[in-house]
Amino acid sequence: MLAGSPSSHMSSSVLTSQGIFTTSRIGSSESPNSGASSSFTQPMEDMNENEETDLLSISWNQDYGCFAAGTSHGFRIYNCEPCKETFRRDLKSGGFKIVEMLFRCNILALVGAVANSHYPPNKVLIWDDHQSRCIGEFTFRSDVRGVKLRRDRIVVVLEHKIYVYNFTDLKLLHQIETLANPRGLCCLSHYSNTFVLACPGLHKGQVRVEHFGLNVTKLINAHDSQIACFTLTLDGLLLATASVKGTLIRIFNTMDGSRLQEVRRGVDRAEINSIALSPNVQWLAASSDKGTVHVFSLRVRVFGEDSVTQPNAVQGPALFHQNSSSSLDPLISPNTGANPNSSLSFMRGVLPKYFSSEWSFAQFHLPEYTPFIVAFGSQNSVIIVGMDGSFYKCSFDQVHGGEMVQQEYVRFLKFENRPR
Repeated sequence: MLAGSPSSHMSSSVLTSQGIFTTSRIGSSESPNSGASSSFTQPMEDMNENEETDLLSISWNQDYGCFAAGTSHGFRIYNCEPCKETFRRDLKSGGFKIVEMLFRCNILALVGAVANSHYPPNKVLIWDDHQSRCIGEFTFRSDVRGVKLRRDRIVVVLEHKIYVYNFTDLKLLHQIETLANPRGLCCLSHYSNTFVLACPGLHKGQVRVEHFGLNVTKLINAHDSQIACFTLTLDGLLLATASVKGTLIRIFNTMDGSRLQEVRRGVDRAEINSIALSPNVQWLAASSDKGTVHVFSLRVRVFGEDSVTQPNAVQGPALFHQNSSSSLDPLISPNTGANPNSSLSFMRGVLPKYFSSEWSFAQFHLPEYTPFIVAFGSQNSVIIVGMDGSFYKCSFDQVHGGEMVQQEYVRFLKFENRPR
């Protein structure tokens, strides 16, 4: 998720809710059972059409098929392929700085913006959009930095602590201490048979990985500098990380903490806003404030006892199986040459390290300094969503790489009243 990060202090939590029950899909006529109730005070119809709307945050749902936009007046949900607004909720009381979807169902987690007079930024609302009411909430002593959802868990991120709750009864299950985390960095796996959580550790450059089902904690010293961005595969077995330097992206095996591959975005310092791994784990995409989305070819292959034997086939998340804590044997495939290496790689150890680095395979150029999030779409496409209200879909050549081809461009949120 991309959003602003106002200052906060250390907090503890107070649970002020009943429970959450079954969910139904957005667009369905089915309604879940009722829980704690608190309705939005102002529906969309009461908004002034001419009032300016600011974009406060953008974030993907768990399968990257939708994205949510937190605005100064509420939130909006969009489908990705094709880009289309699914629904919106606007309020007179103010907007939301965090909007977290749960796949495509009717349940969302919302955190109000600073200017929201009714929903403060230290409160998490669990919102049932079919019933148009809050069915649960958490209140903290400082601002919430992030919220992540699984079908069975709610994870709330504060500046120095992460709380993990059971989704059905909202009971607190785990508390994790972290280094200062103003970006709200945290990501989860989304397979039902595994629960993996990645978050900052207690030391600079460290990522903590919790395998809750196996009761295993791994501390990965990923970078010398502070962590800026990371992501997990859907099964949680691979972790990709970047530091505040923004030059290198590293891929780790979360079971044993070993580094499997390193790719280079560039030489100059940059702020990496988003990292995405393709479902078949053949590709990695990254966006930064330098205005270029890079796609890298991955040589990481993970095999278990029942894993597929054709790693180049498009298998999606089924490429990985976690049968036991010892079922993984991470391998690095021979370099196929997909990521360009420097022609001076024979001088490795003599020249600076970047001469022998793996560089990006494909690129797409965007406006500089605008934060973008990235994800992989269908048929070798990359979906890019920006804080300037822009949506791009572009494709890349799997064989030759190079400059990506734009397939779709949409202004999903227009700023008509804002001076250029």
